[in-house]
Amino acid sequence: MEFPKQVEKISVSADNCLTSEFSKKIHQSLTQRDAQFIELLMPVWEWFYRYYFQVKTDGWHHIPTTGKVLLVGSHNGGMASPDLIMMMYDWFSRFGTERLVYGLMHPSAWKVSPEIAGLAEKFGAIVAHPKMASAAFDRGASVLVYPGGQYDMFRPHSQRHKIHFAGHQGFVKLALKQEVPIIPVISVGAHDSLIVLCDCYDLVKQLHQWGLPWLYQIDPGVFPIYLGLPWGLSIGPLPNIPLPVQIHTRVCHPITFERYGQDAARDRNYVNACYEIVQSQMQQELNNLVRDTQKSS
Repeated sequence: MEFPKQVEKISVSADNCLTSEFSKKIHQSLTQRDAQFIELLMPVWEWFYRYYFQVKTDGWHHIPTTGKVLLVGSHNGGMASPDLIMMMYDWFSRFGTERLVYGLMHPSAWKVSPEIAGLAEKFGAIVAHPKMASAAFDRGASVLVYPGGQYDMFRPHSQRHKIHFAGHQGFVKLALKQEVPIIPVISVGAHDSLIVLCDCYDLVKQLHQWGLPWLYQIDPGVFPIYLGLPWGLSIGPLPNIPLPVQIHTRVCHPITFERYGQDAARDRNYVNACYEIVQSQMQQELNNLVRDTQKSS
């Protein structure tokens, strides 16, 4: 689940889609969330939460019991993103499955695997596009974004304690336009559920320029080499089964800005400044969480 340069980058591809039958199906994702289906899966998630990942969490008092917020996270653990699922389990456990929250997911997910995308819709996944995010807020829902997307989820293991948004600022513009606070959500441990050795995207991109086609005709943006289940050694952004590692999650203090509204969102310098505030505060919070987990281990 992720959000543009996504807005700058995905907007173009998504807008092209939005005139097609394919795009009509994507727009339906806003109504596909199924609270009863989520309830059915809660016992399964609870087992993973308590026994497989032995999750420890704190900071949930920072989320107001009513109202809408923009949850901003850092992707970890490859496509499995176990900390995302564990955070969702915590949300539903504390606020109930009826309290609306939607997560933004790359539009190509509906092309690569319509079945998986359809399943994700039942949990609240919607296409990562500004119009869809705004529509979710209009329904009174909170929205979850992972600005770094695939660049974040497949960052090298040596950078596991680094916030990596890849310069994507669409989430800041969204918060300013919708006049909602940003609440960072971070984790430690999930990026140990696979070991990303390096990213060989530049090499593969050169092969593509020489005629090698992209799978599904989609430029992945990353091409990691990683150690993990079920492949052992994997080359490319393939799905993975996370290793059973302990995960620590934390909900951080809300971040608010001095100015909000359309004019603020159009002010490039102001957006840059807000982006730097969010990234630096999240990095400090992550540093603190790393320190706290090391003390408790």
